[in-house]
Amino acid sequence: MFASNTQFPLDVLFATGDVIAQQAVEKKGLDKHDPSRTGRMFAYGGLVFGPAATKWYTFLANRVSLSTTNRTIAARVLCDQFIFAPVNMTCFLSSMAYLEGSPVKDKLSKAWVPGMTNNFLLWPWVQAVNFKFVPLEHRVLVVNFVALGWNCYLSYLNSSGSTERGTVEKIEDAESKAENKIKKEI
Repeated sequence: MFASNTQFPLDVLFATGDVIAQQAVEKKGLDKHDPSRTGRMFAYGGLVFGPAATKWYTFLANRVSLSTTNRTIAARVLCDQFIFAPVNMTCFLSSMAYLEGSPVKDKLSKAWVPGMTNNFLLWPWVQAVNFKFVPLEHRVLVVNFVALGWNCYLSYLNSSGSTERGTVEKIEDAESKAENKIKKEI
């Protein structure tokens, strides 16, 4: 069924990020929801990102080790941000363009820089905490828990959201509204 116990949550978290993007950020409504877009995100999360991230964290744990814990964490964050993140952003945008039948080059030229810029605002901090406090076997799940909002952003970015002004602000507003709604219900 699934290659490992961590695969299922990654599939679901990528798809959930897309549903949030379509319904909370873009406000498409259920009648205009694009299930194939959600399916592409689901597939990418489980078939590409999940296995790649699992191998990557194992590689970092086994191969990147310096003289102190803090130096090791810094080296792992740097490797993650300057090797894995750009490769993953390229794979994500290329895969989505290919599956959508759109030109890969156009997608990369329009969305890669905004995606990487926002990546650098979020992920170094998340990864520093992840590498310092989270056991190896749980790092992919921690990343994907945080990535629920990030996956929403990626879905929006991929669906041409990068060309609109205020992409990050719209996502932050949607997250804030969702948090407020949850607080009111509790």
